[in-house]
Amino acid sequence: MKINKAFRHCSGLALLGGMLVAGGAQAQSDSTECIAPAKPGGGYDLTCRLAANGLQETGLIDQPMVVTYMPGGIGAVAYNHVNGVRTDDPNLIVAASTGAAVNLALGKFGQYDATEVRWLGALGVDYGAIVVNADAPWQDLDELMADLRDSPGEIAFGAGGTIGSQDWMKAALTAKSADIAPQDLRYVAFEGGGEALAALLGDHIQVFTGDLSELKSQLESGKVRVLAALSEERMGGPYADIPTAAEQGYDVQWPIWRGYYMGPEVDDEAYAAWVERLTELSESEQFAELREARGLFPMSRFGPEFDSYVQEQVAQFKSLAEEVGLSQ
Repeated sequence: MKINKAFRHCSGLALLGGMLVAGGAQAQSDSTECIAPAKPGGGYDLTCRLAANGLQETGLIDQPMVVTYMPGGIGAVAYNHVNGVRTDDPNLIVAASTGAAVNLALGKFGQYDATEVRWLGALGVDYGAIVVNADAPWQDLDELMADLRDSPGEIAFGAGGTIGSQDWMKAALTAKSADIAPQDLRYVAFEGGGEALAALLGDHIQVFTGDLSELKSQLESGKVRVLAALSEERMGGPYADIPTAAEQGYDVQWPIWRGYYMGPEVDDEAYAAWVERLTELSESEQFAELREARGLFPMSRFGPEFDSYVQEQVAQFKSLAEEVGLSQ
């Protein structure tokens, strides 16, 4: 929803005051900056560091990129800050992910929707996975979906996050692709993926909707079986033998992209310069090593293509949320 300029300016000044007290805001300058909408050490920190370290090491920026932490509302505070205060800063990018798209779909960013910023691009991605214990009775996704159709309440799915979270969305979209109502699923929420994986290994749940990158050690130990990767195509390395859901007949992908957006009034020239800069970064061998070291897979979507991709994701999540009664 658009708001008038005066209201945007006033609300922006109030928010800026709060950020200055917290020490989170940075004045606009010639140096580049990345806002991580969370505390240090999490996924958004990783996303900012991915750009900051990559651009510095490849010589695509002259000065080190400043990383600013702005936690609050799982990204809402930073989103409102950029829309209210830093609307046209050509040197500012903000870390985002699939989780931001989910929250936008659920209306958790207040008056601003997904069209309020300039979506810049993504430099890396992880993928969701449908995981069962190594001794589970299901050898592939078809077998699991067949039993799920017959008795959806008897198979416990579990993951980090409550109903409406990213990990719940993976389960819901997979069920929906098999014509199973997501609201019929039995879903157990955990504090994080590690706790959910432990519950799977302890036979407290039957299916874990995790991420490929967090499963490497478990695959090597032979303790789990990944029935499907929620990727567009098969991944390489230790994941090469894992079929995608799509190749098994289920039209569902869950990329956990790591990307960035800019203020809504950043001019086309500055936006295009950032698109070119990140595109060049993504194509360098030096960056490929940096990305792999952080457990991410290649993803290169930039500019209008990425913007359209995010808008489509948000629309899909919003439709699913409405279907199961989660929308506001």
